[in-house]
Amino acid sequence: MSRWILVLNAGSSSLKFALVNGTTAEESFSGLAECLGAGDARVTFHSEHGNQTLPISDGAMETAISMMMEKLPLDRHPVAIGHRVVHGGERFRQAVLIDDDVLAGIDVCSSLAPLHNPANLQGIAAARRLFPDLPQVAVFDTAFHSGLPEKAYHYAIPIELYDKFGVRRYGFHGTSHHYVAMQAADILHRSFNETQVISAHLGNGCSVTAVKSGQSIDTSMGMTPLEGVVMGTRSGDVDPGIIFWLAEQQAMSVEEIGDLLNKKSGLLGLSTLSNDMRTLEEASANGHQGAQLAIDVFCYRLAKTISALTVGLDRLDALIFTGGIGENSRLIRQTVTDQLALLNLFSDPDKNANNGDNTKGHIERDGSVPILVIPTDEEYMIASQTLALI
Repeated sequence: MSRWILVLNAGSSSLKFALVNGTTAEESFSGLAECLGAGDARVTFHSEHGNQTLPISDGAMETAISMMMEKLPLDRHPVAIGHRVVHGGERFRQAVLIDDDVLAGIDVCSSLAPLHNPANLQGIAAARRLFPDLPQVAVFDTAFHSGLPEKAYHYAIPIELYDKFGVRRYGFHGTSHHYVAMQAADILHRSFNETQVISAHLGNGCSVTAVKSGQSIDTSMGMTPLEGVVMGTRSGDVDPGIIFWLAEQQAMSVEEIGDLLNKKSGLLGLSTLSNDMRTLEEASANGHQGAQLAIDVFCYRLAKTISALTVGLDRLDALIFTGGIGENSRLIRQTVTDQLALLNLFSDPDKNANNGDNTKGHIERDGSVPILVIPTDEEYMIASQTLALI
């Protein structure tokens, strides 16, 4: 039986795709459709034959998927399609085969993730039309966090809001945190179910998770991906009173406040320059004060969150850095760990400079709790869960 799974990650204006072996993690074909719905919509394919970028004539997601179908390797036809879905609410605690009832359930969860789930549904609908004979599976960002204890997921607001509407903390980036925690257990020569780690997934979106006995026991993101640490354009935690002040004193609408906190805050808002950490590091080195402030706040809030998440652990077996920033920014890793001496976390400058490439991911100095740089592989996690289900 073929083990190839087509993994789709549909966004509001983009579509990431990859053909992944659900057993070996081999990736033979991938790509990205960008600017969907706009006049400059395009799709880029990556394969063993090189890269190719083509315009999408009508800018439609279904057209992008159709173009992808034509490029799929003939000898590696997928046996199923695995879809990333951001929010599964309380109903979806693991990957599920998609049928009309599941689609309705994902749609109900759209009220909890209005920027993400509708786009995920659009991608699923297009794929079902174009691949009617293939089983399709939904893998949820929230699923790994579905076992959070009540004390970790409840907000201190009237309980009827949870009972009636499911207002609680859910957490995100679950497939990434799950994957790197399993990899850490292998690196440490421990059973996954006996490993206690904290993982920091750092990209344009950022989250931190405490993993104990194979389960997520606490995480920084909440009901939405806006809660938690500082991100590229998202504020992370703010005093809720700021929202009332903006509405009452600045006459801002709910939509304007949402746009401010989701798209104009974070690294971009602090620096007034960019949401890209690479740009900020370069600008900071050249004396840009706003860039340095953004880096300082980002690292301090991140270190504070890592410290807080140790509350649920009996011990700390490792701190993991992953995601675009976590895997590549030597400065951020060093600055964060410099503020975590109380937890016996100390980076080794030489190992950190090499991203742990020559030390099996380890960047800590002798005597420190292990600090690991582990590249995430969400596509493989989606593929393996899809293959297991079918």
